[in-house]
Amino acid sequence: MQVGVGLPNTLEEADAELTRTWAKRAEAGPFTSLGVFDRLVYDSLDPMATLAVCAGETEEIRLATSIIAGPLRSTALLAKKAATVDVLSDGRLTLGLALGARKDDYDAADSEFRSRGARFTSQLDELRQIWESDDIGPEPVQDGGPELLIGGTSDPSYKRVGHYGDGYIHGGGPPKIFAKEAEKAEAAWNEEGRPGEPALWGHGYFALGDEAAADAGREYLLDYYDFTGPFAETIAEGLLTTPQEVVQFIRGYEERGCDELLLFPTVPEMEQYERLKAVVENEWTDT
Repeated sequence: MQVGVGLPNTLEEADAELTRTWAKRAEAGPFTSLGVFDRLVYDSLDPMATLAVCAGETEEIRLATSIIAGPLRSTALLAKKAATVDVLSDGRLTLGLALGARKDDYDAADSEFRSRGARFTSQLDELRQIWESDDIGPEPVQDGGPELLIGGTSDPSYKRVGHYGDGYIHGGGPPKIFAKEAEKAEAAWNEEGRPGEPALWGHGYFALGDEAAADAGREYLLDYYDFTGPFAETIAEGLLTTPQEVVQFIRGYEERGCDELLLFPTVPEMEQYERLKAVVENEWTDT
């Protein structure tokens, strides 16, 4: 399994300097991907624009959206932006897409919330068509378009993975939950008669250091997932706050068949990146 690191694009203090420095440091390893989140009604940086900047600061590390809410956007515009990042990064984009569960984002985008499932299915079909045609452009570097991962925890979500995706991207949580959802995605893949195996991605959250960092990280998660109600507490309780917790989390995902695990910061400080790097290099990579 490979380990990637999230960018702090949904944290309030994620300015240009922090974003560029984070990307440059990650390029040197041990991380294999840089991930971004997607929110509209939030003090955050746009995911595709953020990755475009990081494409210019890096040469080899994979760039991934984890995830973008596809139906919030025009399919043609989404296809063009994704193809552009793929070109600017020389074919390093992994496009993670899902419905998105925040109604306020849909309201702000003037996009119908209740019909988003049907529109998402159509969008996935149309994205491939656009990338393979000459009508819009640019032509993606990756044959057939960027690597496409699909998220969600419903039967239609798994069917979309099997029919349209290159893999499945999980929304976070304990390794045992990832394993259950990944198994359903794999079953849908096999039902479609797809060759090989789907790529399986997961993610988690970290805040390493003292108790102040842990408190700040939990406060962020409670705010970011406030729309889920009491479940936000469960998400915050899963925050990784010690090297031992990080290693255990990584091992758990590796044992359950994850291909790429993205670990996202909850505190906007370069020290957080350095602490995670030390854990991954010294306490997991060498095991």
